[in-house]
Amino acid sequence: MRITVEDDVAIKVQGNPDHPATQGSICTKVSRYAERTYHAERLLQPLKRVSAKTEAPRFEPVSWDQAMTDIAARLQAIAARDPQAILPYSYAGTMGLLQGEAMAGRFFNRLGASRLDRTICASAGGAALSATYGHKVGMHLRFFAQSRLILIWGSNSIASNLHFWSHAMQAKRAGAKLICIDPRKTETADKCHQHIALLPGTDGALALGLMQQLITHGWLDHDYLRDHVDGWGELRQKALAWPPERVAEVCGISADEVRNLARDYGQTAPAAIRLNYGMQRVRGGGNAVRLIALLPCLTGAWRHPAGGLLLSSSGWFAPYKNPAIERPDLLAGRSPRWINMSTIGDDLLRDRSPEFGPRIEALIVYNSNPVAVAPESPKVVRGFQRADLFTVVLEHFHTDSADLADYVLPATTQLEHLDVQSSYGHTDLLINEPAITPLGQAKPNTQIFRELAAACGFTEACFAETDEQLARQAFSSEIDFDQLRQTGWHSLPLPDAPFANGQFLTPNGRAQAAGADYLANYESQRSSPALAARYPLAMISPPARNFLNSSFVNVKSLRDIEGEPLLEIHADDAAARGLADGVMVRIFNDRGSYQCRLKLSPRARPGVVNGMGIWWRKLGANGSNVNEVTHQQLTDIGRAPSFYDCLVEVAAA
Repeated sequence: MRITVEDDVAIKVQGNPDHPATQGSICTKVSRYAERTYHAERLLQPLKRVSAKTEAPRFEPVSWDQAMTDIAARLQAIAARDPQAILPYSYAGTMGLLQGEAMAGRFFNRLGASRLDRTICASAGGAALSATYGHKVGMHLRFFAQSRLILIWGSNSIASNLHFWSHAMQAKRAGAKLICIDPRKTETADKCHQHIALLPGTDGALALGLMQQLITHGWLDHDYLRDHVDGWGELRQKALAWPPERVAEVCGISADEVRNLARDYGQTAPAAIRLNYGMQRVRGGGNAVRLIALLPCLTGAWRHPAGGLLLSSSGWFAPYKNPAIERPDLLAGRSPRWINMSTIGDDLLRDRSPEFGPRIEALIVYNSNPVAVAPESPKVVRGFQRADLFTVVLEHFHTDSADLADYVLPATTQLEHLDVQSSYGHTDLLINEPAITPLGQAKPNTQIFRELAAACGFTEACFAETDEQLARQAFSSEIDFDQLRQTGWHSLPLPDAPFANGQFLTPNGRAQAAGADYLANYESQRSSPALAARYPLAMISPPARNFLNSSFVNVKSLRDIEGEPLLEIHADDAAARGLADGVMVRIFNDRGSYQCRLKLSPRARPGVVNGMGIWWRKLGANGSNVNEVTHQQLTDIGRAPSFYDCLVEVAAA
């Protein structure tokens, strides 16, 4: 990015036109980053709770010294009994290596706290890519511009993948065909040549159906399969059991859509797939990613730079990252338990047990807003409301999670601190220089954890290292930090067609097909007919176009564009319930209910409603959001949440 600054005030945020991967494009959300930084409700001093957690939140200002002293004393008292009763909770509020886990990881390792299994977004797909290709790797972003066919699968690219979209549009102008595969008729689907509106969670069945057609018609690269794929015989037998008619019944589409999609994919080269994380947020999401990731192996699409698949490129950075930056040696031989961030609702309500270990007594939240974003939020709220739970939240604003904290500590935004970044869309390492002085008393996460370590009496030299020292340690010696600082980015030296000759990152260099299969949702008409009789509508909850999960929700200019929380419904489903466009409705199941405005929309397919998220709970009609009705069941692999595996009913509020 390029930040225009006058008198230490950021006045404009733009993309950097010199960066080859992003070429100066920037999404609407991030273009409003200055508005977010200078927001009137920005937290600029430490705050201590003075009300009960079941009451309206009231806080009083305190000094940093008072906050650090009190927090350290509380944590040390808990750690004296069992440090595993302390849990960090963080994710991608900042994706930088420094302000993410560099100093925070050191602090929690030294403390011996429970470890957080960070699964809430991408771990099912990541585990699937690792099982199939050996790591989270794929084709290069820039080569989509040369593809002749692009399947945009589970991605609203216009809203959430803008840099890919510019390459896709370049390919379209050159004559490429674009096909969108998504239960919702997204803004991206509007711009594609075809939209295939399958039922949520049936992507794996569609992938097997495409394989069946590729086999039946001989649209296979037999040499590539023989030389570079293990388990093809097993997968072939599974695929042959999925003719178009069976796929059509499971996916809720027509058999001709399956046949024609297979023909397009089998007879067009180079063909590329841009997969995204929406489709892996169901019970069988990991296996679905595995099956889709094998499609380029069947056709030999990997032979071309503009063929193959991209879900995440983050695995390419693994050899260049320093695994010791979080100082795992500070664990000193201890092996604390792991707690899955996607089951935090249940875990905060658990008592001590031999299986679970100690009850969670302290929670340190940074770079996340679990009360809004974690599944089955009624339980998350009850857990956060525990009078005996000590909660500290590092934040920019009074989010739903901050409202339930004992202490709220003001953190810097991206414009105010140093950081270094990898990527998961392109293959450049990046540096983030501070553009302005931190506002008020806000401090970087790194500094907050340094001071907390000092207050706890930790004397190891690593806690005194500066952010620049951390940044210089973040990458291997192959990365020249001074050159990175001068240029702003460093492009990884990778081949144009990384898997043209196999050489996947698996132990034997071959893609792994054994074991991949289709799994039905936990909650669907087919898998749960009794439940579906009571709650017949499948609900997905994709992010609203102008928000990034729960970030940017309080930026007024973006919220004005977005309007209010909406449930998109097909006209036939609304008519069957006597519901008119624009009425307030209640969306409910056994886990809870929430209210929002109903929108009759062609973006919803029959039988599926789209609960646009993720609004802050306190900005919802009755203080709740879509996660009131989602569940905590985990995916087949990757231990990830199944947000889009959810049955509901809708009635007038």
